[in-house]
This record gives sequence, C-alpha cells and structure tokens, in this order.
Amino acid sequence: MRILLLMFSFVAIGCDAASTTSSPFASSAKPQQTLAEARKGFVTKIIKTAESSGAPDKPVGKEFELTQFQSPVGPLSAYVTPNPGDGKKNPAIVWITGGDNNSIGDVWTAQDRRNDQSVSAFRKAGIVVMFPSQRGGNDNPGKREGFYGEVDDILAATDHLANLPYVDADQIYLGGHSTGGTMVMLVGACSDRYRAIFSLGPVAAAEQYGGEYVYCDPNNEDEMRLRSPIYWMHCVKSPMYVLEGEDGNWDGAIEVMAKQNSNPKIQFYKIAGHDHFSVIAPLAEQLASQIVQGQINLTQQSLQGLR
Repeated sequence: MRILLLMFSFVAIGCDAASTTSSPFASSAKPQQTLAEARKGFVTKIIKTAESSGAPDKPVGKEFELTQFQSPVGPLSAYVTPNPGDGKKNPAIVWITGGDNNSIGDVWTAQDRRNDQSVSAFRKAGIVVMFPSQRGGNDNPGKREGFYGEVDDILAATDHLANLPYVDADQIYLGGHSTGGTMVMLVGACSDRYRAIFSLGPVAAAEQYGGEYVYCDPNNEDEMRLRSPIYWMHCVKSPMYVLEGEDGNWDGAIEVMAKQNSNPKIQFYKIAGHDHFSVIAPLAEQLASQIVQGQINLTQQSLQGLR
C-alpha cells in the first residue's frame, strides 16, 4: 500500500467554488436522482492502468489476520482484527486509507502520531477493524476504476465483516482518510447500512486530484460526476461527519461542500491546530471512545484542543 505523504493541489474550479455563494458544481447536479440510480446501467470506460503493488504483506504479530472477501470482481484481500475469543458481538469499522487505497499494506507497525494511517485507537479500544483492498490493487482481480466500482467492493467487504461471529452487524461504522475519505462519502451516498460515516480530508470533485487515482477519461463529465461526492450529498442517509485540519485541504475542497450542503445528516468540522495528517490520530481516539460508549456526539466544541 503506497500512502502519499503530500497535500494535493486543487484545480481552480474547487477554489472558485469555495469563494462564491453560487457553486459551479450546482448546475450539474440532479437533486432528484440518487447516486445509486445514476450508477444503474452506467458502464465506466477505463482508459489507463496502474502498476500492481504485489500481494499484500502477511501481518506481523497478532493484531491482524490476512483474509479474503468476495466482491463483484472476485476475491479481494483484507486485514481484519481476529476474534478476541470473549464470546461478545463487538462494534466494527471498515477503514479506507489514503493514497493508493486500492491496495493494503502495513497497518500493524506503530506509526508516527503526525500521520497514523493505522488508526490504531480503534483496535486498542476493542473495536473490530477491517482494511479492505479493492479491485486492481495488490494482486486482486479486476481493474482499478478510481472512486467507482470500488464502492461495490467496500460494500462487499462490509457484508463480510457483518457476517463474522464476533461482530455486531448493527454497529458497523465506515471511515477513511484523504482518497479514502472521498471513497467513504461515495459509499455513504449509495448505502444507509452504516451506524455512522467518518470522512477525513476528502475532496469535493474527483478532478481535484489532478489526474491521480482516476482511471477513466478525466474529460468525460458523466464519468467524473459519478466519482465526485459534492453532487450526491442529498443521497446520504446515515450520519456522516466530514472533518479536516485547518491547515489541510479545507479551502477549495471541503469548504465548498459545507457551503452547498443542505442535508442535515452531514456535518462538517474544521479542526484547529492540525493539518491533513496530524488530525487522524486524535480524531480516531475520540471516535473510538464514542463508538465504545455507543453514541457519536461530535461538536465543534468537543473537537477543540485535540492533540
């Protein structure tokens, strides 16, 4: 799994949208159509590929097991925390990392708190954690589509997680960071099965990745619209929290969604004193504590002073 340690340069449309009350995104949206409806019957055309990252590493230690789950394109690899053997049904979270989120890699080694992609706070709190790979990543079947068919892979991973004997199927959460944050917003627009969804540092539109992580024709408006969360916020039915450090990708990416959003299920928070990466660890800690307590209660006040 390759995780980029960089901030993305956003295209002008995102920055312009953030500074105006009439977003250029709005004219292309179809408020009465859901993302699931728009995807039905649509066949994406993939015009480029990416190098395989090879088979996923075997986990070191006892924190994770390497397993497979069935997806629409075949068996895909995933890391899952093992059965604790306590006979309980535990809350669980599907987590999508940033960068090349089609692939998975080392999430068991202790990481720098300034960029803890392992979100270890969930595991340490007793929450079952699943890191699913997606089509075209690692040595998986299928082709990378970039924010499209991968939605179905993540839903299939959730089905697998829900069927584990030590998971409470009614307490499954979804989260992701950066490209993973963008992915979970799209998944959340297609399904209401999650207790809550946490999107850290997403973008409003797939164009804002400047050609990275998108494998269709970037000039095809229909293809890109189906990969862009800003057009589908009205579809979200599960509680969704979109969060980013004040020194991260708020301007031109998240702010424009916050201004355009009219769905009360989605809340947006800018976290003071943090950037795109340093926000992950303290947020995971606060979210893990609330998941264990059985109630998510994020407010701007509760997010102040995160360290």
